Amino acid sequence: MKNLITTLIFAGTLAGAASAQEYSFRFQSSDPAGNPNFLLQQQWTEMVADKTGGAVAIELLPVESIVAHNETQDAIAAGILDGHITDTSYFSGKDPAFGLIANPVGAWSAPEEMFAFMNDGGGSELMNELLNPYGLQFIGATTPGLEAFVSAVPLNGVDDLQGLKMRAPEGLVQQVFAAAGAAPVNLPGSEVFTSLDKKVIEAADYTVFSTNHAQGMHDVAPHPVYPGFHSMPLVEISMNKATWDGLPADIQSALAESVTEFATMQVAALREADMAAVAEAQASGDITVHDWSAEERAKFRTIATGEWEKVAARSENAQRVYDTLTTYLADAGLLN
Repeated sequence: MKNLITTLIFAGTLAGAASAQEYSFRFQSSDPAGNPNFLLQQQWTEMVADKTGGAVAIELLPVESIVAHNETQDAIAAGILDGHITDTSYFSGKDPAFGLIANPVGAWSAPEEMFAFMNDGGGSELMNELLNPYGLQFIGATTPGLEAFVSAVPLNGVDDLQGLKMRAPEGLVQQVFAAAGAAPVNLPGSEVFTSLDKKVIEAADYTVFSTNHAQGMHDVAPHPVYPGFHSMPLVEISMNKATWDGLPADIQSALAESVTEFATMQVAALREADMAAVAEAQASGDITVHDWSAEERAKFRTIATGEWEKVAARSENAQRVYDTLTTYLADAGLLN
């Protein structure tokens, strides 16, 4: 009898475990395995499992695992992937609106400003207007934070950008820096350190301060600008819309809440890492950290908004993003 009871309990446990996991999804990240962002994103999958009581299991794959970084949107629509965690600007070739909402260069001075726009300024609604026609549902936004700026020469304001040979990703970022007087060039991230070391370039739009520091960028470019004044990518967490529509409301709510909590956690973790790296850099005596004044940041933003307007003219969706974004920034006093 004892063995029978034990067997029944064991069988019941297995049945409970089997029924607990009701949904299994496969997402692909735009970050490589081992990258700080990817490691944090793996924690998001654990948060989802916890918030849903184990009902949802997400397998997170690093960049290029199934498809290229700029092909995940099509893969999700086709059902090859269930979702992605990715920089929205990768899809600006389909519609310039994706590039404008993903990284309106110069718009944000802190992640919280972007989150407020997404939550209260119409940003999330815009994302679904853009994504739904492609078969995706926007769940929420995160970001690694405001990127620092790598420089081998002192930069204290917009005037110092004149003629600056710098690396910048193609698209709006290059466009804005060119309008500000710099001479941007297209280089893969893998060539930034060598190009700075050999003085092929003087500066680079790269990533957050702590990652720059860990990779030795400040050894060859000892004049970083922090906090950055330019770039802060919107990283979307989205999934197949038909799959989303088939989920019960409580699972949808849990997924949305998990993204909000994850974004707060990611920003806090990377901000803490940045502050520690800044303190270490300043203590070395070999690195000078430059923090632009509010006036200089406003000058750069004014230049950037002129380029946003040019992007807005390229599609109806881009114009909608521009109108919503600039109205929000003006009302929030962030265009001053």
